[in-house]
Amino acid sequence: MINAYEYFKNHPTFNKLVGNDFLFVEYKCPINIEEYQLWIESHLITYVISGKKDWITPKQTHRLTTGDALFVRKGVYTTKQYLENDYCVMLFFINDRFIKRFLEENPSLIKQQNDRIKYDQIFNIDIDDSFKTLIESIFNYLKQSEPIPKSLVEIKFKELLFNIVLNAKNKAVLNYFNSITLNAKLTIENTMTDNFLHDLAIEDYAKLCGKSLSSFKREFKNYFNTTPGKWLMDKRIEHATSLLLGTNMTVSQIGYESGFKNSSHFSRSFKKKLNLSPNRYKALHIGV
Repeated sequence: MINAYEYFKNHPTFNKLVGNDFLFVEYKCPINIEEYQLWIESHLITYVISGKKDWITPKQTHRLTTGDALFVRKGVYTTKQYLENDYCVMLFFINDRFIKRFLEENPSLIKQQNDRIKYDQIFNIDIDDSFKTLIESIFNYLKQSEPIPKSLVEIKFKELLFNIVLNAKNKAVLNYFNSITLNAKLTIENTMTDNFLHDLAIEDYAKLCGKSLSSFKREFKNYFNTTPGKWLMDKRIEHATSLLLGTNMTVSQIGYESGFKNSSHFSRSFKKKLNLSPNRYKALHIGV
């Protein structure tokens, strides 16, 4: 599973503009990749220049075709490429710090939010002619041979955000932006709850939460009175237990679906936690 932000930022062959807390990339997908899983440590605005692709979450599949745009929250995703179509896309990576500064600089955009609302992982973006014109201007900057000042790139990025959030049809995106300013404990809890089923390193979860590894571990311990590793194990075992008792999936399938590296790792972890093997636990509780 690749970290898409780091991949695009560090890969030498892509046309890109790199700034503080944001990244623009023009990306043409290799035609031989059909389906793969990735994770992103920064939020992503994606606009399709040509082709077709699916962004897949546990709740929904978002199909993008030419002229479509999405706001994708940081997290783990599966994407499906349609091999019969050349796929070209503009990618705009943006982190929480940039969004917070954007709202602070424009207080009229700040809205009171319910801190217990569960937001979608992906938002469709309604676009108009001005959005398309802006994308074209950014695309032209990417084609220039001379370096573009970061200050100018940041202006274009803010213009892009204004275009999105001032469109009443994109109210859900603005509401999510405002939720980012809520308390740090809730941000960490929501990020971990959304992504605990994926086999990521603790350092990767720290990046998803916008923290250094040391500050992430320290804040997590202060907020939840446990370590990130123990919290993840407890959540995964809890999820696996519900699958054991509620489905006919095999132990291997359950381990994979619950975020374990393999079935052996799952079985060892399950027995350590509950003093029973998965199969024995299932037999005792539902008599099979």
